Amino acid sequence: MSGKQVPLVVIRRLPRYHRYLGELLNNKIYRVSSTELSEKMGVTASQIRQDLNCFGGFGQQGYGYNVEMLYDSITKILGLNNGYKTIIIGAGNLGKALANYGGFSKRGFELCGIFDTDENVVGEEVAGITVKDYTELSDFIKHEKPDIAILAVPKTAVTEVADEVVQNGVKALWNFAYVDLDLPGDVLVENVHLSDSLMTLSYKMNKYGE
Repeated sequence: MSGKQVPLVVIRRLPRYHRYLGELLNNKIYRVSSTELSEKMGVTASQIRQDLNCFGGFGQQGYGYNVEMLYDSITKILGLNNGYKTIIIGAGNLGKALANYGGFSKRGFELCGIFDTDENVVGEEVAGITVKDYTELSDFIKHEKPDIAILAVPKTAVTEVADEVVQNGVKALWNFAYVDLDLPGDVLVENVHLSDSLMTLSYKMNKYGE
């Protein structure tokens, strides 16, 4: 893999490549051209070649791409073979939906703990895991050493929760609260604003109506 800085926009396209290549493998298609891939993804063949060249390039002229090899390579680039241990903080509707999402285990993320402050939720089983009281979080992190914390808590609580998680050693957060976190530079944060996606859809509908 090339040591140069890869643009974030390219990195954000990698999961799409991974998903489409996985679908090709499921359909027993083992070779694909950049043109064929572009038709499926809605990205130009030239853009696909440029994206993949950021990581050294994988295709052969006149042959295209070996689907299995490219899929495995992108799996490694994305770190999906690392088996990251993951916890969810917040067992409300969103937290439960995330916990029940089967894609975690398929993509190498091991859900090992769920936490909440609501005594009506604590002790409930979600996705085969018993929801623990939030007061147990610190000790759990110290013993289990999860790699990623998913924050599915209200925005009024997310800063305090994020600070506690980081202080206990978790360095990667997937944040679903509608606020961007201000954390130390060695902490990796992916902020997910669901309403942003909905507003983007609204924009497309508005433009289509015109």
